[in-house]
Amino acid sequence: MTRQQIRIVLGLDDTPKSYVNIVPYLRSPLPPPIDPTTDAPVRPEALTRIFAKECVRQEVSQQKTIPIPDEVREAMIRFGRPTPLQRAYGLEKMLKTPARIYYKREDVSPTGSHKTNTALAQCYYAMKEGVERYTTETGAGQWGSAVALACSYFGLEAMIYMVRISYEQKAYRGTLMRLYGAKVVPSPSQNTEFGRRLNREQPGHPGSLGIAISEALEDALGSQNTKYTLGSVLNHVLLHQTVIGQEAKQQLNLIDTKPDYVVGCVGGGSNFAGLSYPFIADPRFKDTEFIAAESDACPKLTHGEYRYDFGDTAGLTPKLKMYTLGANFIPPKIHAGGLRYHGSAPTLSALIQEGRVRPLAYNQVDALNAGALFARTEGIVPAPESSHAIKAVVDLALEAKERGEERSILFNLSGHGHFDMTAYDSLMDGTLSGESMAT
Repeated sequence: MTRQQIRIVLGLDDTPKSYVNIVPYLRSPLPPPIDPTTDAPVRPEALTRIFAKECVRQEVSQQKTIPIPDEVREAMIRFGRPTPLQRAYGLEKMLKTPARIYYKREDVSPTGSHKTNTALAQCYYAMKEGVERYTTETGAGQWGSAVALACSYFGLEAMIYMVRISYEQKAYRGTLMRLYGAKVVPSPSQNTEFGRRLNREQPGHPGSLGIAISEALEDALGSQNTKYTLGSVLNHVLLHQTVIGQEAKQQLNLIDTKPDYVVGCVGGGSNFAGLSYPFIADPRFKDTEFIAAESDACPKLTHGEYRYDFGDTAGLTPKLKMYTLGANFIPPKIHAGGLRYHGSAPTLSALIQEGRVRPLAYNQVDALNAGALFARTEGIVPAPESSHAIKAVVDLALEAKERGEERSILFNLSGHGHFDMTAYDSLMDGTLSGESMAT
């Protein structure tokens, strides 16, 4: 074992200078968003009322790469890029596996997750356009924290609708957002007509990402100099995250390693896409298997339908072709708030349809036990979302042990669990629910 093999670090100049766009690498054209009233494709100009114009241009782009503005790249470097790639020697030793396990450390950003990669880009584009205020939703709070920081950095006001169950489970996430200057309310809230109606119909509603998206959109559409920023699902968001996979490719190349498996967890799809898309787009990795780990409490990839559906609960968005459990689906109150989304990214859904990504679903008790094992062996407490990816990695490593195979496994540690001690406390005292969609 050498120090270089334990933690592989790039220089600041190695921070990627462009994003990788997966759309040109799909085997069939990506089904477009459609207008729910006409079923006709939505014209890109119609989306500029909601999103920054440059984000819309990137959403429909067919370019294989899109340059990263210097200001955005400098901000990414300031806030932690490039991130380390680390070998999980402790986990390998505990599992007694011949597999080599590597993890990309997105937990080292100031907000504790990968979400700053796209928040900085979107806030920059909005600022350049003259937008003064951004609204958004957040589940576990990682996206909301990133938006709060990026808005502060680029001089925008941030209004964040946080899913109520996560707002209650992870109170200090709300505190962090407020420290960065954002306004935060639990969703469903009293700020919007849709939120007020849900609160009348079901007092104490736990909320969902679909509901929080609806509230943020209603706010943006009804306010001046305001637009909406999204943390996952759409392609302009996912392509901003591809800096992760580009760095990982450089880092593995330094130790002459190609991954047999690339693993990430999936809520909407941003961290999985960020790690995997640069590999999927590169024919040198045609033999690599890509695994998307989701929650069995919200298993849209393994039990959903591939069809057009709304991205939000109120039906304010265009319809997207994706794997979905239905826009009205309210998941159980699992701690992995970032996985409690009814749908999935259209590009990821298309890749699953093409058989190029394999989805797996895990119970939160099993996932958090894997997270606890990772904490004991690697010293890092993972977010509950990332623990679902770790569960997949543990299973792959044990399978390698059983078969006597050497394997190289790469996964995205998309965030830390420092604000998730309630979940781990429940795990350790035996009260953590194993509730799934079926139960």
